[in-house]
Amino acid sequence: MNQNVIDNETQEKLDAFIKQEEGDSNDYKGLLAIFITLVAIGMSLFHLYAAYSIVPTHQLRVVHVALVLFLVFLSFPIAARFKNKLMFWDVLFAIGSVAIAYYILAGGDELMDRNTAPNSTDVMVGIALILLILEGVRRTNGMVLVTVTVLFLLYAFFGNYLPAPWTHKGYDLDRLVGYMFMSLEGIYGTAVDVSATLIILFTIFGAFLQFTGAGKFFIDFSFAAMGGKSSGVGRTIVLSSFLMGGPSGSGVATTVTVGSVAAPMLEKVGYEKNAAGGLLAAGGLGAIISPPVLGAAAFLIADFLKISYLDVLLMATIPTILFYLGLFVMVEIDVRKYGMKNIHFPSAESAWSLTKKYWFHFFSLISIVVFMMFGFSPVMSVFWATVVSALSSMLREDTAIIPWAWFKGKQPILSGLYKSSLSKALSSGSTGVLAIAATCAGAGLIVGTVTLTGLGLKFSSIVIQYAGGSLLLTAIFTALIVWIVGLAVPVTASYIICAVIAAPALINLGVPAFAAHMFIFYYAVLSEVSPPTALSPFAAAAICKGNPYRTTLQTWKYVAPAILVPFMFVLDKSGVSLLLMGSTSALEQADWTQIAWISFTAVVGIICLAGGLQGWFIEKTKVFERVIMVISGVALAYPSTEADLIGFIGFALVLITQLITHYKLNPKST
Repeated sequence: MNQNVIDNETQEKLDAFIKQEEGDSNDYKGLLAIFITLVAIGMSLFHLYAAYSIVPTHQLRVVHVALVLFLVFLSFPIAARFKNKLMFWDVLFAIGSVAIAYYILAGGDELMDRNTAPNSTDVMVGIALILLILEGVRRTNGMVLVTVTVLFLLYAFFGNYLPAPWTHKGYDLDRLVGYMFMSLEGIYGTAVDVSATLIILFTIFGAFLQFTGAGKFFIDFSFAAMGGKSSGVGRTIVLSSFLMGGPSGSGVATTVTVGSVAAPMLEKVGYEKNAAGGLLAAGGLGAIISPPVLGAAAFLIADFLKISYLDVLLMATIPTILFYLGLFVMVEIDVRKYGMKNIHFPSAESAWSLTKKYWFHFFSLISIVVFMMFGFSPVMSVFWATVVSALSSMLREDTAIIPWAWFKGKQPILSGLYKSSLSKALSSGSTGVLAIAATCAGAGLIVGTVTLTGLGLKFSSIVIQYAGGSLLLTAIFTALIVWIVGLAVPVTASYIICAVIAAPALINLGVPAFAAHMFIFYYAVLSEVSPPTALSPFAAAAICKGNPYRTTLQTWKYVAPAILVPFMFVLDKSGVSLLLMGSTSALEQADWTQIAWISFTAVVGIICLAGGLQGWFIEKTKVFERVIMVISGVALAYPSTEADLIGFIGFALVLITQLITHYKLNPKST
């Protein structure tokens, strides 16, 4: 079942997509590789120590950025032609990053106190840090995000030359640089704080799950549990993508990992190659929004709103269920649409047998939520979940994060530890966060500019003005803005930018802050499947030998039923119920009848949209049936009695006509 089905040419394409998402790092050998690995291990150990012990906030953020930049400049080449070559400028940039951190830490409170009037040395050091961050962002994320960041900085400089309502007084170099690196509002602001605490710890946790075999187990378990029928392959992709979301933390990696196993089976049961790729990519996309480990932007939601990460998990629960429900409905319709036959895919072991052997992987995945429910902070929860994952892995020799041979004296201590899964997990935990951490540092410049100039309030007033004060139009405009920004930059950067410039518009029209931020987060994730950043669909197309753009369209088809869900929790107060009120304390007073009703209308709406978009329901749908189902789905996504009535009437009408068609085509079934 785990046979390699990917040829060398395809594997090269897949590696390119993963590198495009995570950065094209060097592949060093020898002493240099050992040095970088040891630095990465040290970085992970430092952050685990900071989670358990007390490291002052400012010091933690400064050291985090320094370590990230140090590893970025040693690990990522300045240009493709210097790949796998350590150049003298890389060393200078890396040392410079550490020297700047020393300058800041040595300056202490005195440095922070003069942020409004920095001296000439402060300004020079600050400019150097900004340039190093921009170069780090370029190496890991490309020129687009650098260009966006520079445009924001130029706005801070020259805003006084712009026409109203964009104008502001403008800031000189000293004031801007002092604000950006000598305070906790710019570079070392919220984004870096979240990167230095939650994001890197969750990345380390995901690496521990990966190197203890959790990812392989989740795929094997999904095939064993869902196999046996033609629709079982589609269900398997949905389930395994959900379970793989924690260990991989990447939509592309999840798509590739699941697709390498499932692609031949999708073809065998009758999936058209572009549709097969679309389903794989949609499953990978869902991994980013799935509790208990969502995408990096979810941690920023908690910090922006000053709420518990457990609250964010609660808010994501029903939307995630609805997302995967949409995929399940689409998969079931696929069986009829493609005339799939029942083909049994034998599994080496049953789901029960696998569970008896590797049950601890499930516990590792949910342990974060368990610890948070016992009152631990998110940081301490993921710390202890990582410890639990490491200890439980030792229950079996084939999953042990430290080889049993080391304890039996059959392996040298130092070399055994260095080659163990423990060192690989610790190293991967830090190297895996570099692209996101660099993004967060660059985003600090954007957030600092927005805060300093008041751009967020200006932008929100402009959006509301164009929408004529209409909440529906404002929500549509906001979704389009997030989508457009997401075309050019990664999910984390897209969320940060739109959270500070677009969220105020929704909040000013009465949308609760947590609902506005979840709305933006959801669409930032969905923008991941839109060219030119449609990495997951392109990777899926490479696996399934399909057309990248047709596969992207198929991906949109599969995720489309869930696209309207965010509108349900911003357009009406009752719709906020889908987020479980956004507070654990509020759950005690929650109107569970309302929550159940809104969830039910959402479910029926998703079924309507799935049938309308697929062109099939019980049988192949006629044009008027497709139109009615799409209209009904949209109506049910709008939380009002009148819209619900229209939606249910339309759904009932199509259901009746479909049943009549079914009985005509299958008279024996009567």
